[in-house]
Amino acid sequence: MQHAQKPILGFAAASGTGKTTLLEQLIPLLKQHGLRVGLIKHSHHSFDIDHPGKDSYRLRMAGASPVMMVSKYRYAIINEFETPEEPSLDRQLKILDQSGLDLILVEGFKAEKFPKIELHRPSLQRPPLFPDDPNIIAIASDSPVEAPEHLVKLDLNRPDLIVRFILEHYLEFK
Repeated sequence: MQHAQKPILGFAAASGTGKTTLLEQLIPLLKQHGLRVGLIKHSHHSFDIDHPGKDSYRLRMAGASPVMMVSKYRYAIINEFETPEEPSLDRQLKILDQSGLDLILVEGFKAEKFPKIELHRPSLQRPPLFPDDPNIIAIASDSPVEAPEHLVKLDLNRPDLIVRFILEHYLEFK
């Protein structure tokens, strides 16, 4: 990743495996260790962060792009792509202000080349990703999984152990 200024670590899995739920658990634990954590999430769907009837939505529908909303609590920039295409992670890293971060977590972008933890639930009967992705460094599962020795095996139901893995390997990602 040419534009990664900070360590990045992805979480890849089939839809419905629990990526967002796990990240909701991991982020506060990482912050307890003093890490400033950013996140990039890939969506396969269109989405709006402003809504019909709101001024920002009306101005965006009128053709303004980008639209920046600002309050004393946060800001958001909404930018329309001129030609819809699948986004690349590296391009998003170029846009993201990484200056105040220690770690960037990524949900999705599973086809891109960067370190990832695969989430796998055998009960969903989906094939694992690791056989076809050499960038997977660990597999977190809710039951035992047959995997090569070089892959670290993590318990998907133990976010504290996943955080320990991230912290122990944090310098390796730098």
